[in-house]
Amino acid sequence: MNEDKELQESKKQKKGKSGGFLKDLFFDVLIALILAGVILFFVSPTIVKQSSMENTLHENDYIIMYKQAYRSKLPERGDIIIFQSDLPDPETGKDKLLIKRVIGLPGDEISIRDNQLYINGSYYKEDYLKDGYTPTGNNPAPGETLTVPDNQFFVMGDNRAGSVDSRSAEVGCVHLDLIRGKAVLRLFPLKKIARL
Repeated sequence: MNEDKELQESKKQKKGKSGGFLKDLFFDVLIALILAGVILFFVSPTIVKQSSMENTLHENDYIIMYKQAYRSKLPERGDIIIFQSDLPDPETGKDKLLIKRVIGLPGDEISIRDNQLYINGSYYKEDYLKDGYTPTGNNPAPGETLTVPDNQFFVMGDNRAGSVDSRSAEVGCVHLDLIRGKAVLRLFPLKKIARL
């Protein structure tokens, strides 16, 4: 009789332990999901798919985009941003996300003369350019000056000869509402981990 009682007690304890394990596992998974949701609210991993930002970023670089960067402040000249364009993505058929550097702020006057960039009438030195020069596009047209509209930004890739950006009518100046975030960190390749 005592053996039956002991056997039943042992079974109850085992059942209690396995129930506790499942309960702990459920709460661990729940906490992990909540943390992942919070993290993804603020940041998003992104893979660079083209060469327009060389030599700063290369194709297949893995970067982190800070999605809340412009909630309370505007982009600054030199920021690398990710934004929604009207260009179709051949892989998905949806509008393509582009990554470019902010060059002109609202109200700035942008001109390109002799393959050099001028902002508000002054030559603008850029050490990060791949080839060291800026070819003209049709926006602004050669010899003309473009004034960046309110709430918009003039953006270009660092590989100016291979970048479709604000110099083209297809992209033009980028409205603040279309900016998805700021590139803040390159994670891969591992030997090139760096703050952007």
